[in-house]
Amino acid sequence: MELFWHRRDLRLADNVGLAAAADRSAVAGVFVFDDDVLAHASDVRVRRLLDGLAALRDEYCDRGSDLLVARGDPETVLPGLADALDADRVVWNRDYSGLARERDAAVRKALNEAGIEREAHHDAVLHTPDSIRTNAGDPYSVYTYYWRKWTDRETDPPAPTPEATDLVDADALAATLEGDDGALADGGVATDRVAVGDLPAPADLGFAEPDADVGPAGTAAARERLDAFLSEAVFAYDDERDYPAREATSRMSAFLKYGEIGVREAYEATEEAMAAAEARAEGDGGSDGDGDAEDDGGPVAAVEEYQQQLAWREFYTQVLYHNPAVVTENYKAYEEGIEWRDDPEEIAAWKRGETGYPIVDAGMRQLREEAFMHNRVRMIVASFLTKDLLADWRHGYDHFRERLADHDTANDNGGWQWAASTGTDAQPYFRIFNPMTQGERYDPEAEYIKEYVPELRGLDADLIHGWHELSPTQRANAAPEYPSPIVDHSERREEALAMYKRARGEDPEE
Repeated sequence: MELFWHRRDLRLADNVGLAAAADRSAVAGVFVFDDDVLAHASDVRVRRLLDGLAALRDEYCDRGSDLLVARGDPETVLPGLADALDADRVVWNRDYSGLARERDAAVRKALNEAGIEREAHHDAVLHTPDSIRTNAGDPYSVYTYYWRKWTDRETDPPAPTPEATDLVDADALAATLEGDDGALADGGVATDRVAVGDLPAPADLGFAEPDADVGPAGTAAARERLDAFLSEAVFAYDDERDYPAREATSRMSAFLKYGEIGVREAYEATEEAMAAAEARAEGDGGSDGDGDAEDDGGPVAAVEEYQQQLAWREFYTQVLYHNPAVVTENYKAYEEGIEWRDDPEEIAAWKRGETGYPIVDAGMRQLREEAFMHNRVRMIVASFLTKDLLADWRHGYDHFRERLADHDTANDNGGWQWAASTGTDAQPYFRIFNPMTQGERYDPEAEYIKEYVPELRGLDADLIHGWHELSPTQRANAAPEYPSPIVDHSERREEALAMYKRARGEDPEE
């Protein structure tokens, strides 16, 4: 038999490493709660992880097997478990963060010293972080050029799903692991650290149940969500995706983060949607002289725009892979350094969603309630923190890491450094989002704002979008429980420009 180590791939379908192991032998699946990884976790993400593991366990049980659950150091647990099961090999899929690569190197060394074969597979992204480079052989730092090569690359088809006969029987697992003395047979790992099927509660891992609704988990939920999105909403994605009050985005980020759906399966589904889009375009008369559907607008362009979101995910993965220090350091160095203001009271008001800027506060409250935030609003609140409050992007990144169910180190770090004008392919420092204009443009009827900021529900949209222009008396009469703006956007914009000019070694007066 072989032991498959699940990490960010909580699924049986389109799982490259699992399929490779099942092709050779019967497989037992295991998940290890690693304390070094848990040290960077949060209440929200632990709850979401446990929900994903419960769905994965159900998949194993449906096939007559079960999921092994362990807690401890993988370099100790995995050799002991492989020995207890008399496994020929331990198999896993690669992860690309610095922490994961250090962990995997330690596990490889431990398995080698124990005389146990090991094997790692490429699975998490369509194209490995090393496979798309500039003509000079360097990793890309500009997305547009990366996308051109990414979209031209052939992709592998989804990996086959193991059958019930490919998995180790649940009773056999239990009989092998549980001895009369309460210890793993020959493994030396106590039974309270390795169990068949048992999942801990958050409290067992040192976490609390979150107040936020973390959403559905598992492969079935992922497929249902993706199918619903690709059946209709995707064809207007490029026109609709920036409006947070509309059901125009896929909401697939958490499913992809935990690997509850394979990226090859997801991409194949978008290719099927692309074919449907081309058929739509041809049916609408949108074809060129050769009968090929035009791709410069309409449903074809909309599907391609969604495919670009998968490419962005892989672009930031390769940035992190080649620059692991970006988790805590600016990707782009400024000559003099950035003199962040970092006012603790302003940062606290931003976290609470009490800045007096309605679209910002709506986003921060959605984050608190749903462990999720619409992508356009993520950009708005990030710009507000870094360019209006002049606060270091790391405050925002840490808060998102704590609150987002779909937190992904590469994507979130890339997004925050983009907003702060410190990252790869970042927004120029002089492009500063106006939160009032953003709210008026992308939430014109204030539907999104009213959903998450109940203090403003009785007001007209024009009054909400003009909140910064009202007098204190007008605000008190209109919505006495909602705060006045904590900063003046126009003033802070000028301060931000001066701050970045100084960081660049320039005279802010010029």
